Amino acid sequence: MKSLSIIGLLGIAVLFANPANAEPQEYIFDKDHSHIGMTWNHLGFSDFRARFADFAGSLVLDEDAPENSTLMITIPIASIDTGVEVFDGHLQGENFFNATEHPNATFKSTRVEQSGENTAKVHGDLTIRGVTKPVVLDVVLNKIGDHPMSGKKAAGFTATTQVDRSAFGIDYAVPAVSDRIDIFISTEVSVAD
Repeated sequence: MKSLSIIGLLGIAVLFANPANAEPQEYIFDKDHSHIGMTWNHLGFSDFRARFADFAGSLVLDEDAPENSTLMITIPIASIDTGVEVFDGHLQGENFFNATEHPNATFKSTRVEQSGENTAKVHGDLTIRGVTKPVVLDVVLNKIGDHPMSGKKAAGFTATTQVDRSAFGIDYAVPAVSDRIDIFISTEVSVAD
């Protein structure tokens, strides 16, 4: 359950375009076209899903030297949405995220390495429940170019990763409820004004 910050991490994928002598640029996230989701197995019967409806972040992309790009994402735990209000409260409680004492999850990039023409591995520190662990996002750049509606330079990408929730002190009901959490992120960013 570390969908946290991961979401914005994808913005780094924009780095894959290589315009000559481009200056580092700040990008903003389009929250209306972003999704940070996670899934896990429940008692062997189903793969349950949840999303985080809110996040904030900063992204500076250096297209000439992607390794110099930076990303920071904060996800309010209270924004978790499973579609079941009672379960949302359960996940925010002491057995899971403990949102009262740890209201946010964060991700801060530490390194970006291009792994293919339109792919990259974004390394970073993920903090959940006050515990920080290294995480690697597998990122795919879907498209980069002028957005047809805003006219601004924009990019879209997806990212995936897996984490063991027990590593962050969330071990309630393991192994009946899976320790391994699959995280999926899809987002759009555009150059800041």
